[in-house]
Amino acid sequence: MPAASLTAVRAFVATPTPARPTRSVEGRRAFAFKGAGKRFGDKLVLDGIDLDVPAGQFLAVIGKSGCGKSTLLRLLAGLDRPTAGSLTLGAEEEGRTRFMFQEPRLLPWASVAKNVEVGLTGLAAGREARQRALALLGKVGLADRADEWPSVLSGGQKQRVALARALVGQPRILALDEPLGALDALTRIEMQQLLERIWLDQKFTAVLVTHDVAEAVALADRVVVIGEGRIALDLDVPVARPRRRGSVELASIEGRILDHLFA
Repeated sequence: MPAASLTAVRAFVATPTPARPTRSVEGRRAFAFKGAGKRFGDKLVLDGIDLDVPAGQFLAVIGKSGCGKSTLLRLLAGLDRPTAGSLTLGAEEEGRTRFMFQEPRLLPWASVAKNVEVGLTGLAAGREARQRALALLGKVGLADRADEWPSVLSGGQKQRVALARALVGQPRILALDEPLGALDALTRIEMQQLLERIWLDQKFTAVLVTHDVAEAVALADRVVVIGEGRIALDLDVPVARPRRRGSVELASIEGRILDHLFA
């Protein structure tokens, strides 16, 4: 899986639990955009993005199609560079960003376990890679499918493999570009719950791009709305976990976001 190649401080220039705080417990920054912009030819996609994200936060980025949210994620993951402003990563995050795409992108000629081992390229090989892959497959509920081919898996199972591949290298930032969008409603909820459990367990910083306001509010500590290439709304979600879908608290926050999107 692709990893961000930014250095720690280098910037490219030109049991119900308490609600997780929007600041990390350690008070440490995961990453920060400062005045960041991205232009493709004459088209300005992102402009003046200021976004400071503490380590361990679950951030959701939402907006209408073409607003620039996926471009923001690509900048974070090191798949593209800003044409203005800067991006700075925390010391522990340098080189430890992984990206989960909209589709699983599994290798059809490799077993499920071997697909997960791809996430360990340059980090581990042989027996160690196999053991680490099996451990992650256990976390996503697919330990018994390790030696099968991706073609026999359902869509939700394939995305579980993709999630295991993204996490097996123990990233500090996980960038998720609408990875659940193609799943049916019930499978999508199951995947949301799985993602939340693993995030709570591994304590990485998660950045989820989604069109689904309910998904964003159910999962995130904080929701950022992108409109016309700028941050139009930055909203905390101070609701305790585990969260009850359809609760008055979540519905109220969803309403605020929807009102802003369709104002």
